[in-house]
Amino acid sequence: MATEAHCAYCFEALVANLEDREPLSLAQVTSLWKQYTTSDSPDTPDIDGPALIDTEPDTDLDDAPVTLPSSSLEPTYRSPAISRLQASTPSTASSSSVHSTVSTPSRTSEASSATSKSSSHTSLLSPLSSSRRTPALSEEKYPLFVSYHVIEDDGDKRLRGCIGTFTPEQLEYGLAEYALTSAFNDHRFRPLTYSSLIPALEVSVTLLTNFEPISDPFDWDIGTHGLRIAFTYKGRRYGSTYLPDVALEQGWTKEETLVSLMRKAGWNGKVSEWSRVQLSVVRYQGSKARLGFGEWREWRLWVEGREGVKA
Repeated sequence: MATEAHCAYCFEALVANLEDREPLSLAQVTSLWKQYTTSDSPDTPDIDGPALIDTEPDTDLDDAPVTLPSSSLEPTYRSPAISRLQASTPSTASSSSVHSTVSTPSRTSEASSATSKSSSHTSLLSPLSSSRRTPALSEEKYPLFVSYHVIEDDGDKRLRGCIGTFTPEQLEYGLAEYALTSAFNDHRFRPLTYSSLIPALEVSVTLLTNFEPISDPFDWDIGTHGLRIAFTYKGRRYGSTYLPDVALEQGWTKEETLVSLMRKAGWNGKVSEWSRVQLSVVRYQGSKARLGFGEWREWRLWVEGREGVKA
């Protein structure tokens, strides 16, 4: 299941990339997060110890394999083999192949200017001693999405990036890969920069499970299931997806959700004729967790304040 520790690892990967340093491993983040959240007066964190993470069954959907990232990734990096699944506005009909589908609807895009990474930046948080880092790769594999939102004063969320994959990924690599891809390569938004790292920034991780092909396009539950559709229209193949929480958050009916999915995939037919298109529909479920940047920063400062950690 998705956890706050997974979200903390995404922020760790993002900030480490912006600071041009090595991030903590997923095992280290998981262990430290547990110590931080389960004790009023945590002992010195053991950053060498392995971490156990609950697992659930997953399903491979035959997407292209993903090229795993190196330990240091530039903001403009691209993995050529990844299935790039990116959100777009509900009113926008963008062409998409069956392997490049829409994940979530966006709201008004952020207009902050993009600035390049510079060595003149003062590090937000200092790296841990390299002698204490012990990489530990979890063997769990999940299809996953990483999303960024800015929480407005009125509580509304403004999408800031959302990209994922239906290919089951090892969490160590998959979370880091899409934490960066969603931050830097969602082309509807300017790349996240130091100025983007504000307490109102939130990251969410959704691990996808329980994929089931359905013959009836209405055989799914709003708020429980995400949908992935594929269809052929005028000789072209299209596909798109919505995560499980999208229809509920948008207040859509099942029919409105299906039509919106088709529009996002690039279908430009009449709304009254949507049901004439032969859809291939897969429903799935997701385990979701979220974390604010302010919460992550407090945790990271706690980590740096422990004995054996360089400040």
